[in-house]
Amino acid sequence: MTVDLGDYREELVKAAPDLEETLDGLFHESARLMSPAGLKDYLDGARALISLGKGPNLLVSYLDEMPQVVKECGEDIIRDVVGATLKLSSMVSGEILTLMISTLPGAARRFGDADLLRDYLQLLHRLAARAPRGLRPMFGVLEELLSKLTLSGLRRWVDFGAEAYRRDLPKQADYFGLVSEDSRAVLKQERRGTLFIDSQRRLNFYLRAFWARDFFLRPSAADHAGFRPFIEDGALHLPDAVDQLGEVSGLDLYRAMCAHMAAHITSSDKGLSQQALSPAQIFFVGMLEDARIEHCAIRQFPGLRDLFRSLMPVSPKGHYEHDTMYLLEKTAKALLEPGVRTGDLAIDSLVEQFHINIGANERETMFSWGLGVELYNLLAERRAVPSLRILETLNIPYRDDNRFVWTMDDYDWSDSTAYQPDLQKQVRRNVGLMEFINEVDVETAGDDAQEVWVLSSELFPYEDEGVSYNDREGKEPVSDPFHYGEWDYKVQLSRPSWATVYERRQGRGDPEAIDAVLTAHKGISHRIRQIVDRLRPQGITRQRRLEDGDELDINAAVDAIVMSRIGMQPDPRITMRNVINRRDLAVVILLDLSESTNETVRGADKTVLELTRDASALLASAINGIGDPFAIHGFASDGRHDVQYYRFKDFDQRLDAEVKSRLAGMKGGLSTRMGAAMRHAAHHLAQRSEQHKLLLIVTDGEPADIDERDPQYLRMDAKKATAELQRMGISSYCLTLDPEADRYVSRIFGSNNYTIVDQVERLPEKLPSLFANLTK
Repeated sequence: MTVDLGDYREELVKAAPDLEETLDGLFHESARLMSPAGLKDYLDGARALISLGKGPNLLVSYLDEMPQVVKECGEDIIRDVVGATLKLSSMVSGEILTLMISTLPGAARRFGDADLLRDYLQLLHRLAARAPRGLRPMFGVLEELLSKLTLSGLRRWVDFGAEAYRRDLPKQADYFGLVSEDSRAVLKQERRGTLFIDSQRRLNFYLRAFWARDFFLRPSAADHAGFRPFIEDGALHLPDAVDQLGEVSGLDLYRAMCAHMAAHITSSDKGLSQQALSPAQIFFVGMLEDARIEHCAIRQFPGLRDLFRSLMPVSPKGHYEHDTMYLLEKTAKALLEPGVRTGDLAIDSLVEQFHINIGANERETMFSWGLGVELYNLLAERRAVPSLRILETLNIPYRDDNRFVWTMDDYDWSDSTAYQPDLQKQVRRNVGLMEFINEVDVETAGDDAQEVWVLSSELFPYEDEGVSYNDREGKEPVSDPFHYGEWDYKVQLSRPSWATVYERRQGRGDPEAIDAVLTAHKGISHRIRQIVDRLRPQGITRQRRLEDGDELDINAAVDAIVMSRIGMQPDPRITMRNVINRRDLAVVILLDLSESTNETVRGADKTVLELTRDASALLASAINGIGDPFAIHGFASDGRHDVQYYRFKDFDQRLDAEVKSRLAGMKGGLSTRMGAAMRHAAHHLAQRSEQHKLLLIVTDGEPADIDERDPQYLRMDAKKATAELQRMGISSYCLTLDPEADRYVSRIFGSNNYTIVDQVERLPEKLPSLFANLTK
């Protein structure tokens, strides 16, 4: 089964014209994550949303965000999301539906499970029915809510607000926007200690280190009393949050749960049958089975005994309805640790029998079956067997509900990947020329192909030498999307995953054009050489008078002896250290490549883009001589769903003919969504190990885009991006060519972090000097 985008393209583009440029990229991303059946559900869902008539933003948001949701929760969730949207469409506006879809990837990441996400969608439907005006403010603070609450906690928080402010609409909005005091108070009350989503990665590593295999962990809503973890369909289901128990942290409780359930899987060859057993007998057999698998785990990893022991309950008198329960607590401890006695001779004899024979029966589930029935019979003779309701109050918090023990299904537990969500993973392989020519199965395969082969070199046809197949027929390479939040100053909230950045390539030009630029600016070349000489690290310097240096400073030591001889306190700083001078700086030069850069500068014969390119070439020559790692990137945008990011030179590339050809091919077009581009540049800078990081932005105008009419919106977002970069340890500096930039640039970058170049034609001269002043 294959899915042809052409069957949907006309209808989708007609409903949302902005999709014309980005639809292929969205389809490509989706095809890598979904099977053909899932891809069809995805596109059919888009068609269903068109029929609602709620505007193009809903459709664009759905196509943009659903692949991320599928990546987290599997493609089966698509129909649930579309169904929930159709149900809500009769209650709320298209703007609210768009907000719901745009925040869905964040919710999917936090829940990490399709069933929990379905429950979340049902919660939204219930809120829309009871307090529809609470949806908009809640979506604005959803990221904070989900970082602190489980789904059950969120449900109780929502129910309180919907009931308390059913008729007071202004206070209802304040409550769901986390503005009112009682909203914060209920949030604090419902907040749980340790969330599963924050611990999942560490738990996976923990189990992998123990058993050298992968286990699939899934969260479950622990929203009812008596919830216990369980094993089902090849996955370990843990509560979505746990609280600290005494001195045992929530993370250690999670570790004990995982280790116990993993021991069930690794130490069991077959299940047991419940036939002819009463519910109480099933309970006792499960108790002995827990002891058996924990013995196996502790034999391999002795440290687990201390972890399990720390979570064994010690209940005070009056805690249980039946006295036998206190005896069962002691029995569980005795089964865990040899030598512990319960005080009951018959039960101590049974426990001793367990420890004597367990070595020969480590993998025998029937061994647990026999001793469990024997324990039941022993208590039954005394008429001391409590009811099942009372038995289930025995709370050993890390143990599961043992449903796995009683299954007779023949699972292949050695294959831990077989039970993960059925997502089709597209494989990309780099191949050689002959394999590429001779072994391709389907030359016309689409973006949903299971395997894509990549030829690293260009392939030239015989009949037209000098022009490659890629240049003639190939597609422009587009990266996977990068999603960034965007600050909305009107509501003082960040819209999660609001802007989408794609890394693209521009065409190449003649590298000799860049060499000609360097030659034409001979007057500046001497100035650049002075910059290089002044900024280049000057070998080794010697730091004297240190208390913990590397070698003795003879002069300081003599002075200290003299001071001591004359009865004065000597200076203890008598060592020195040789220090290698390093600038330890990484730089990204970010160029605004919007349409306005194609305008010719008044009084000159060059465009703003050509002057920007010349200045970049000269600055690259200067930094290359200094030795600082640097990258030259550019950006333009066509709405929030298509911020185009171009990489002309990366940190690890030399300033060679290839880089010069990309600089020579620089082109301008579209708009200036600066905040998203700054965040993506910071993404690249954050991967560098240098202590100091600088983002140098060269622009000819203020932030603006075709989908935003409020001139303050993108300015405030760029200001917020500057603050975010500052918290990451990245300094931002703007060199603007806009003579009217005084109106906004200082608000975005700060009073000392920008320069206005009134004479644009002097940019090639100004930029290297500016860099020297910034980094000296």
